Amino acid sequence: MIGAVLTALLSHWRRHPVQGVTLILGLALATALWAGVQAINAEAKASYAAAAGVLGEGQFDQLVSANGGPIPLDTYVALRRAGWLVSPVVDGRLGSVRLVGVDPLTAPGGIGPGDGDIGAFLGGGQIIGRADVLAALGDTGVSLVESPDAAPGVAMTDIGVALRLLDAPGLSRVIVAPVQPLGRLPLDQIAPGLMRQAAGGADIGALTDSFHLNLTAFGLLAFAVGIFIVQGAVGLAFEQRRPMIRTLRALGVPLRMLMGLMLVELLLLALVAGAIGLALGYLVAAALLPDVAATLRGLYGADVAGTLSFRPGWALAGLAMAVGGALLAGIGALWRLSRLPLLATAHAGVTGTQAARMAIWQAGAAMGLLVIAGGLLIWGKGIAAGFGMLGCLLLAGALALPPVLSTLLALGARLARSALPHWFWADARAGLPSLSLALMALLLALSANIGVATMVSSFRLTFTAFLDQRLAAEMYVQTRDPAQAAALLDFVASRVDAVLPINERAITIAGTVAELYGARDHATYRDNWRFLDAAPQVWDRLHRGAGVIINEQLARRLGLALGDGVTVAPGRVLPVLGIYGDYGNPVGQVILTENLMTSLYPEEHPLRFGLRLPPANVPALRDALTGAFGLPDAQIIDQGAIKALSLQVFDRTFTVTGALNVLTLAVAGFALLTSLLTLSSMRLPQMAPLWALGLPRAALGALDLARVLLLAALTVLLALPLGLALAWVLLSVVNPLAFGWRLPMYLFPWDYLRLALTALGAALLAALWPARHLARRAPADLLRAFADER
Repeated sequence: MIGAVLTALLSHWRRHPVQGVTLILGLALATALWAGVQAINAEAKASYAAAAGVLGEGQFDQLVSANGGPIPLDTYVALRRAGWLVSPVVDGRLGSVRLVGVDPLTAPGGIGPGDGDIGAFLGGGQIIGRADVLAALGDTGVSLVESPDAAPGVAMTDIGVALRLLDAPGLSRVIVAPVQPLGRLPLDQIAPGLMRQAAGGADIGALTDSFHLNLTAFGLLAFAVGIFIVQGAVGLAFEQRRPMIRTLRALGVPLRMLMGLMLVELLLLALVAGAIGLALGYLVAAALLPDVAATLRGLYGADVAGTLSFRPGWALAGLAMAVGGALLAGIGALWRLSRLPLLATAHAGVTGTQAARMAIWQAGAAMGLLVIAGGLLIWGKGIAAGFGMLGCLLLAGALALPPVLSTLLALGARLARSALPHWFWADARAGLPSLSLALMALLLALSANIGVATMVSSFRLTFTAFLDQRLAAEMYVQTRDPAQAAALLDFVASRVDAVLPINERAITIAGTVAELYGARDHATYRDNWRFLDAAPQVWDRLHRGAGVIINEQLARRLGLALGDGVTVAPGRVLPVLGIYGDYGNPVGQVILTENLMTSLYPEEHPLRFGLRLPPANVPALRDALTGAFGLPDAQIIDQGAIKALSLQVFDRTFTVTGALNVLTLAVAGFALLTSLLTLSSMRLPQMAPLWALGLPRAALGALDLARVLLLAALTVLLALPLGLALAWVLLSVVNPLAFGWRLPMYLFPWDYLRLALTALGAALLAALWPARHLARRAPADLLRAFADER
């Protein structure tokens, strides 16, 4: 009996191949986007783990220069002689490759060439890295050794070789062994210019958590849109198989057996779709991974492999999501089957009654989710609460869509003045339950596009204005040491209008590492900087030494407001005079006047300078500095180059989210197409009476096309406020939690119009085929509808 029943159930897909393809492709697309995002995240985290294992990043305490500059070799020698168990590291860029020099004889366990030849590593010199990294290095005059276990994007060599190849003036940092001898001198007596960073403080995996959480959220959104496709296909298949189910039960097939076999059927389809989805997800991840790697390198300095590896973890998770999604989509149909009596399964009115009850349930659930979102806004903490609020808003909007559309369509029917328009509105409302899932998917995709587009465009507008304010100097120069800095100042004195020293030092405020800057009293700051909040005459009071200004990140992190005290040096507390936006910087900043900085920290000497001069004179001064001091191009950067590079990094940062938005909208369009194709044959009983009353078949197709466009247009209008609400949450709630700054929200009507036209175009393309098919139906098919039992 089981074989016969299963054959009967599977025969439905043979008679309705479009429905079967819809179910498999919908679940495959949902799995593909989810698995692709998880594959990207897994590859990035594997790269972080490789860097931590080979380079010791995040595993050991480190000593760094308080002013951010290099550590002199004499300081390292003094530490070793004082009994400190430390190991030197030189870290820099050689072309596109990150070159790290270590001393394997003093490094803690796990750092160094691993099982390689220590003698060869220390003797003639070796550079160890992956094949692609070594190829990017070119000819260095040093032996290259390929190692598949090396960290992505990183080449490792002996510290002496690194100092020579990078032409480094000193060490980048010093690793502190976890166990230190007793009785050694304290750090502030041996090297007062160094500060100790705790292990994990610079863990790149922790820094990038918000980025990966953002990708995961997009993956979940895409998966949810795909599940709407599956839900629609499964629900329609159940409705079409009501007569078959009635017949099987009348022949004596037990209800439990029937439900079990339908569950097995769904699992088989899920496994097939999941396998297809994993293959597609691998291709999606491989295509997006280079942009993700560039984004992580530009934002966080994290090197991630640009090629994708197959890892069982994300593959099994993707397959599990496919099976779980199929069960989630089919559980409703199975539940309805278990609740309905034998004869009721063939009753045509059951669907309408259940749709009315479902609309009431959906409206109540939407209100409940809005209440939860409000609670998360008021009492929630952490970025997970922010994304939870986003999820509640999206689900509330999707659940509220069918009741709202039904109300609007009922209003249109009441306003109709003749029979045909009244029928049109009533028909659109009657067919809403069958199209509601596809329309909900369209709403989710479109509102997410509007929300993300508003966030990205607002961020770019703010970021561009921020660059114009902060990078006001026409040229920025980095010197090697105080002697070279003094010589450069003498050289440019008669060639520039003003010199703005960038004097900086790392300090600790309330246990938080921050950057302390000394600013010169100059019109450049007064004319260009803008504050989020500031006291009266902020610049005058700042340059009198009466206070400091801080960035938004530090203010949020420590809960500081105007007038609150900030400890800028031992025993010296100054009030906050202003809070400024500092977009793109994860570190807190404190700015005081240059004179006060010099008096508090006389040992600090600025090595970077902003030069004000006519833009036309920039190339000549660059050539003069290169000729007089031999400064490399990387140490002389003009304003335009900095802005261009910053905007390039910015645009590439959002390439991935833009691609996921496009894919999500495409999946939503596919959901609408498959629903209309599946419903086209089921609409003959509704359309045949109009044809019998004299309406041409072409007019039937036009009415069906207009119905879909009307529902899509109403969905687009409802998606706009939902998308703007999502944008507000992203800018005002999620962004401060993830990055420490809040962005102003701008509106972009032309972008919204473009998205609306795109969505309507997708709906038009999806509806053209079924409408054309209806307009060309043979009269015999329309006549046959009158003989149908329904």
